[in-house]
Parts: sequence; C-alpha cells; structure tokens
Amino acid sequence: MSADHAATSGNGGKPARNPWLIALVVTMATFMEVLDSTIVNVALSHIAGNLSAGLDESTWVLTSYLVSNAIILPISGWFSSLLGRKRFYMSCVAIFTASSFLCGFAPTLGWLIFFRVLQGLGGGGLQPSEQSILVDTFPPAKRGMAFAVAGIAMVTAPSIGPTLGGWITDSYSWRWCFYINIPIGILSLLLTSRLVQDPPHAKPIGFREGFRIDYIGLGLIALGFGALQIVLDKGEREDWFASSFIQGLALVAVVALIFSVFWELRERQPVVDLKLLRDRNFGVANLLMFMIGFVLFGSSVLLPQMLQTQMGYTAQQAGMVLSLGALVVLVMMPVVGFLVSRIQPRWMILFGLAVQAASLFYMTRFNLQMDFKTVMWARCFQAFGLAFVFVPVNTNAYAFLPPGKNNNASALINLSRNMGASFGISIVTTMLAQRAQFHQQQLIEHLTPYDLNYQAALARITQRMLSAGAGAVDAAHRAEAVVYRMVEQQATMLAYIDNFWLLGVLFLTILPMVFLLRRIERGKGSAAMH
Repeated sequence: MSADHAATSGNGGKPARNPWLIALVVTMATFMEVLDSTIVNVALSHIAGNLSAGLDESTWVLTSYLVSNAIILPISGWFSSLLGRKRFYMSCVAIFTASSFLCGFAPTLGWLIFFRVLQGLGGGGLQPSEQSILVDTFPPAKRGMAFAVAGIAMVTAPSIGPTLGGWITDSYSWRWCFYINIPIGILSLLLTSRLVQDPPHAKPIGFREGFRIDYIGLGLIALGFGALQIVLDKGEREDWFASSFIQGLALVAVVALIFSVFWELRERQPVVDLKLLRDRNFGVANLLMFMIGFVLFGSSVLLPQMLQTQMGYTAQQAGMVLSLGALVVLVMMPVVGFLVSRIQPRWMILFGLAVQAASLFYMTRFNLQMDFKTVMWARCFQAFGLAFVFVPVNTNAYAFLPPGKNNNASALINLSRNMGASFGISIVTTMLAQRAQFHQQQLIEHLTPYDLNYQAALARITQRMLSAGAGAVDAAHRAEAVVYRMVEQQATMLAYIDNFWLLGVLFLTILPMVFLLRRIERGKGSAAMH
C-alpha cells in the first residue's frame, strides 16, 4: 500500500494531498510549541527587569506554561474525539498563536503569566494531535519516516531554543521570543484547513445520545498533573519537602492522581483511556519514552550550564554544543525512518539505548581542562543514539493498537515524554546541588596545615600575589580565596560527573525492557511492515 493511497482511503475516499506535505504542515506548529518551552529560559532576567519584577517571580513565566501544558496533554485525546481531531488541532494552533501575541504585548508580569497559561493550554494539544494525524496519514510501512519528521522537530527545537532566545533577546527584545510564533501559526492554520482531513474514526462524537462528560475524571487529572508540575518545577528552589507549600501540593498531586487512576479504569467513557497500557508494546513504549524525556532534557540542562559556569563559555558557545547534536539528529532521523521498516525496531532501540549509555559514561571523563571538541563529540554521540530510539519506540507504540485509539494513545505517549522531561530536570538539578555540597565537604577535609599539597599550593599562590604587588596579609587572604574557588569548581565538576553516571546507569537498567516488546511481523494487520 502506498502512502498516497493510505491517505486517500483514510479520508473516506476523497482525493488526498501528498502525505509528506501534511507531515510538514502539522510538524510546523509543533516545532514552535516545543521551541517555546525553552526559548524564554534565557530571557527571564530581561523580562523581570522590563516588567519591574523579581527574578524569582519571573520564573512563574516558565512554570505557568508547563503546568497548563501538563493539564491539557493527558486529556487532549478526549478533546480530539469530542470535537474532531482537525477542529481540535486547529483550535490549539489558534489559541497558541493568539496567546503568543498577547504574551509579547503583556504590560505586567501578572498578565504575562496569565497569557502563558493560555499559551500552554493551546500548545499542549499540538504534539498528541500531530502524532495521531501522522499515524492515520501513513500506512505502517511508512510511519517510520513520518515519525522521523516529527522527531526532528521534537528533539531539535529544545536544543536550539536557548541559543535562539538569547540571540533574539540581545539583538531585539524578549517580546520577539513570542512574536515569532505569529506568522508560523497563521501559516499553519491556512495550510491545515486545506490539507488535513479527519478519517472516519476521527470524526467528532459531539454530544450525541448516550454521551456524557466525565467531570470527575477531568477535575482529578487537571488537579493532579497541575500540582505535580508545580512540585517538579519549584521543588528544588523551595528546598523540596522542607517547604509546606511543596508538601501540600505533593499531597494533592498524589491523592488526585491515585483517585484518577481508579476512577478512569472504572469509568465507561473515560477522559484518559488507561486500558491502552494493557497492550504490552504500548505500555513498554510509554516507559521508554519517559526515560527518553528524562535523559534528553536532563542532559540538555546539564551540559550548557556546566560549560557556562565551569568553563566560562558564553550562552551562544554553550548553545552550539546542543545545536551540533541537533544537527546529528536532523541527519540520522530520516536514515532511521528508512531502516525501521527493514530491521526489527526493538533491535534498533537496544542499539540506541546502548549508544546513549556509552555517551553518558564518556561524559563522566569530563574535566576542567577539556576543550570544546570533547564536549561536542560527546553530545553528537548521544544524539546519534537518540535517533535510533525515538522513531522505533513510536513505531512499536502504535503497532498493535486499533486506529480508533490513536488519539488517546498519542496523548498518553506524549504525556510520558513530557513527564519524563519534568522529572529529569528536577532530579538532575537537585542532585547537582546536593552532590556539589557533598564533594566540597570531602575536599575541604584535605585543606589542613598538615596537608603538604595544600600548603605548597597556598605558598605558590601567595608568592604570585606578592609578585603582583599585594601586601603580605592581603596576599595570604587572596591565596586562600583562590584555593577555595578551585575546590568549589572541582566539587561542582564532580557533581556533574555524578549526574552523568546516574543518567547512564538509568539507560542500562531499562535495556531488559526492550525484550518485552512483541515482534512486529511484516504484512500482518495494523503492524504490517512492508
């Protein structure tokens, strides 16, 4: 079956557009949405200064977006079924575009946070809808290449976001970080209205007889994921459970999510169809996608931060490391998309996980004297492995699911990736602070009058200060400050290495999960690969 024929038949026999054109159109808005999750990060100080707010207050610009995004993601499949997938997707693009304009126009921080909530609600439905559209537009044999197109956007956007955001903020204004979404959004709306059609199983169910809204499920899911996202985003800053604010939200999140699971499993028309996780391939794919988000976003936070704070790189230089990794993904994704219909996807996943684990263990060899090439090659090596995981995982996820479940499946697997990203960022930032403190205490134990190396270094630095014209007392104090700074740098570097060890070990621990994936046979049912 050709891709064109699949697209035609999926639309009820109507003449269809080129499916690759559809893939590019629906990926366009998704790219902007994923980009928006990171592009504002480097502009927070400018936003705070321009809107007369504190830097800590300005972090709600990020948190508000992530919270509303987390709320809409799990229920986007339900909205697609209720309204019709095309109508829901276009509504999300319209809300995202309009709120982007309002964010750029915001006169105060309060208004900016409110508009970011709206932007997150619109953006959260784009990724699941796009993925569901791709699954229905392409036959199984062509889905690998379709997921490669989507994967390029989802992996490269967060990588180039900080670099692009820094350049826009320095060259123009932080407001243009939002305004750039407007022409893309308008173009996406125009093209989507002309090119995308809903297949019969994706038509809106509306409020037909027998249909009822699961208000309790909606409320529990929104409350649970909203509270969880605030805990993950603010936890490290608030010292986690030392804060009554975090304790209260964590309790709300746990109770609401536990009750939502029991409720949705018993509900006749659930908002989130958790029964899909009974499919072994889909369940394992969700776990793997969670880990992809965990490691990808965790390492994407660690690397540029390490280069700027420890190595003295500028934001642009640090961003280049991520951008070069994104270039590797850009090249490899289509290759993997081609191979996935010829090689069993689970073996490609196994290879990709092993390569990523190896790249993370290689990063444990980083030190304060390394050059740019060392970091660049490590990131490119990691990106190479990522390309062999993302496409095959998505291919396995949908292999044995009926077409009518694609909307709900897309919502769940995108939720897994986003939750993995949130957990990954929270855990690595917390571990970085705690392990840096631990290593600093360990190293300071050696700074005693009885340690010959310490005394020799102190004498050498003191002599250098004296040669520069400092007084004897001042030279001694400065020498101690220099040594302390060296200890601090070494301790923080060791903390980064601990994080890389953790991420590498996590990938190794999930390798056995790959063997639980069922073999995808060629030419059989929905899992056909020909």
